[in-house]
Amino acid sequence: MGKLKQTSLFPLYGELPGVRCIDFGGWELPVQFSGIVKEHEAVRQQAGLFDVSHMGEFTVEGADAEQFLQQMTTNDVSRLENGQAQYTLLCYPDGGVVDDLLIYKRGEGRYMLVVNASNIDKDWEWLQKHLTGKVSMHNVSDDTALLALQGPAAADILASISTLEPASLQSFRFTEDVEVAGHKALVSRTGYTGEDGFELYLPIQEAPGVWKALLTAGESHGLLPAGLGARDTLRFEAKLALYGQELSSSISPLEAGLGYFVKWDKGDFVGRDALLAQKENGVPRKLVGVEMIDRGIPRPHYPVFAEGVQIGEITTGTQSPTLKRNLGLALIDSRYTAVGTPLEIEIRGKLLKAEVVPAPFYKRSH
Repeated sequence: MGKLKQTSLFPLYGELPGVRCIDFGGWELPVQFSGIVKEHEAVRQQAGLFDVSHMGEFTVEGADAEQFLQQMTTNDVSRLENGQAQYTLLCYPDGGVVDDLLIYKRGEGRYMLVVNASNIDKDWEWLQKHLTGKVSMHNVSDDTALLALQGPAAADILASISTLEPASLQSFRFTEDVEVAGHKALVSRTGYTGEDGFELYLPIQEAPGVWKALLTAGESHGLLPAGLGARDTLRFEAKLALYGQELSSSISPLEAGLGYFVKWDKGDFVGRDALLAQKENGVPRKLVGVEMIDRGIPRPHYPVFAEGVQIGEITTGTQSPTLKRNLGLALIDSRYTAVGTPLEIEIRGKLLKAEVVPAPFYKRSH
């Protein structure tokens, strides 16, 4: 096995007691610093700081860039204004998902794509294979660090050490050349936690200084550095899809409940015909929330049964740190997806009672 990749912040992890790193898609990344539940609660109540520099960034530029991205993605790129970001998906012709991603419009014919770390090479090859017209693409992943500052106190913390006036930045908007503790960054009001927050893109050599400055500025606000474990429980409670679990080459956006991000009226795009057929015929499977009635925690890939027959499986499940309930997301036969439907989940060879419940499990009130 090759050596694990590390972000430019890796040398700083050791300064924080209790950090535990794991192999995550070929990267040596912190799963936790002070404890998953503690970090999760900090993000819900105060703030957390994540190093997500393993994510991928591509620039797409040129006279035909918009047209190219329209053809490749499910959402409507033409609706983007300069300084706006958009959640979207790349699909295969059969409607399966290559990846889910964000598109940032930096100017006319100038875009940045932010893709999942484990899919960087695959996404790059897929886009290159379909490249047409006057478009140039660059993979800037290795030069770009990404920090996510998330939680109710995020705006106050960022305002205290940057030139950004957080109130001026709406959700899914971004601004470039923000100075954060003396370093230039692109700052967007986005995140993957179900909370208000910001993501900061900056050159890798600048990231350690900004990381330290944010931790110091956030200390009085209860900010904690947070790892992949809390990132996963936070996004799970908010029903934010994780590629490889709620989305994959065999799970379509419609099955995953992401039909809102598929725009039919924008013209043709890769996967449109297959997705339209699914829409017209009804999707065979749907992603739903499930809650255990019997004692047990539904883990990924545990089989789900109804009326004695397997109807699907758990995609993500845990004991929710916020709600203290044993919850899961499950991709199951559409006939069994009404709230209140009784289910059984196989845990260690036993069938345990569960039922379909509304999801997302958590929505912020402020």
